[in-house]
Amino acid sequence: MKTPLFTGSSVALVTPMYADGSVNYDKLSQLIEMQIAGGTAAITICGTTGESATLKDPEHIKVIAHTVEKAAGRIKVIAGTGSNETDHAILLSREAEQVGADGLLLVTPYYNKCTPKGLIRHYKDIADSVNIPAIVYNVPSRTGVSMSVPVYKALSEHPNINGVKEASGSTEIVVRTIAACGDDFNVWSGNDTQIVPFMAMGAKGVISVLANICPAETAAIANACLDGDYKTAARMQVEYMELIDALFCEVNPIPVKTAMNLMGLEVGPLRMPLCEMEEPTKARLLAAMKERGLNV
Repeated sequence: MKTPLFTGSSVALVTPMYADGSVNYDKLSQLIEMQIAGGTAAITICGTTGESATLKDPEHIKVIAHTVEKAAGRIKVIAGTGSNETDHAILLSREAEQVGADGLLLVTPYYNKCTPKGLIRHYKDIADSVNIPAIVYNVPSRTGVSMSVPVYKALSEHPNINGVKEASGSTEIVVRTIAACGDDFNVWSGNDTQIVPFMAMGAKGVISVLANICPAETAAIANACLDGDYKTAARMQVEYMELIDALFCEVNPIPVKTAMNLMGLEVGPLRMPLCEMEEPTKARLLAAMKERGLNV
């Protein structure tokens, strides 16, 4: 049995920027405090929402180190260190461990479209290189390849592979993975739209975009599931669906950074090639935020 790296809600935190595109570390500190105050169980830093694809390696590690320092053991820090080159992922993972990350988030190798055999070797090589737990990340809409239950079963046998952030959208793969792997492989929802369905089937929580603007509410949904109060969790899931949909009406993290700026959180611009929202989708986002009573 593998103890889950966290249970409940982990925020997939944005990386705040200054107008010149450099990382705003003072703002990052403020966001960390906001998440801790909101009841978030873990911070996932330098993932997709954190624009990891445009972070240079030195600043990537500096952002992780800063998050570890400011979290100061009050909240788990999970570092996004995935890559489509195994050696590069190993390098980032070792450095994340050295600066104090509690765990790793490893996206499926993108563009290469490797075979199941390659996926297993990739993840096991990374896990062999570190002494902290890793969560693999299945997001075929971005990577062009999807993992399978047999791959999860093979990965579940490695002591450092803690489970998966499952963002394929498939409830069936969650059921079949839990059936095949049992307590040797934890599952977290990678989609805010599926927190309750996945947790009802045995998932341990969510790695969430919504939590950037609604940390307490996202934590409440996940914690209600952990408490077995699915009636409350389902009601909240339904209430927040329009806002969740609006947060993905353009590619993540464009809408969530826009939303945070609309709320006065001043997280700054996106790095190119991501750019500002189109006016029609921005209007949709603003309307959804107002409907949920957010201060904009």
